[in-house]
Amino acid sequence: MILVDTYLIRTPRLTLRCWNPADAPLLRAALTPETIAYLRPWLDWAWEEPRSPEETVAYLRACRGKFDLDQDYTFGIFTRDESAVLGGTGLHLRSKPYVREIGYWIRREAAGEGYATEAAAALTQVAFRFHRAARVEIHCDPENHASAAVARKLGFTHEATLRARTKRHDGRWHDAMLWTMLPEEFPASPCADLPIEVLDALGKPGRAYPSGG
Repeated sequence: MILVDTYLIRTPRLTLRCWNPADAPLLRAALTPETIAYLRPWLDWAWEEPRSPEETVAYLRACRGKFDLDQDYTFGIFTRDESAVLGGTGLHLRSKPYVREIGYWIRREAAGEGYATEAAAALTQVAFRFHRAARVEIHCDPENHASAAVARKLGFTHEATLRARTKRHDGRWHDAMLWTMLPEEFPASPCADLPIEVLDALGKPGRAYPSGG
C-alpha cells in the first residue's frame, strides 16, 4: 500500500479535502430534499437520507478513519473558501491496490456548473501524480448521462458496458458503464491542464511524482 498525503486539493473554484466530523452541519445543509431526490436514481446511499446529525457525524468519522489508514480516500467538495459543501467525491480502492475509482455527486442547486468535472479532473491528476495509479476508472449507470459526460469531457475511454453489474436498492440488477484512463493517456488529457495545489495533513505540499509515472 502506498501511503499518501493528499489531504487537501485546491482547484480554481473548489477545495477538495478529507471529511472531518465537524463538517456534519455543512453536509446536512447540502443534502436538501431536492438534492436527495436528485441523487436517488443513481446512488443507493441517497435512500438512507435524511440521516440524523449523529449518524452524519458517525459517517464522517468513518471516512476520516479510512483516509488516515490509507484504506479509502473520500473527499468533500467545498467552495474555495470552505464555507459550503457542494458535493462529495473520492479516490476509491475498490479493485487492486494501484487502481483508483473516482465517484462524485453534486448538490442539486449547484448542478450544471461543471463542479463534478473540475473535481474529477483534479482527482485524476492526483491519482497519477501523487498516488502513482496504474489505472483510473469511473463507473456510472448508462442512463446517467450527466455522469457519463464528465468522463467523456475529461478524455476517459468508454471501455465497456458491464451487464447486470450492480444490484440496486430496488433489488434489480443494473448495467454499468466502465470509463478508464491509463498513465500514458493522462498527459494529453484535459485533467493534466487543471491548476491544482495539493497539501498533506500538516498543510505542507504533497509529494508528487512525474506526470503519468
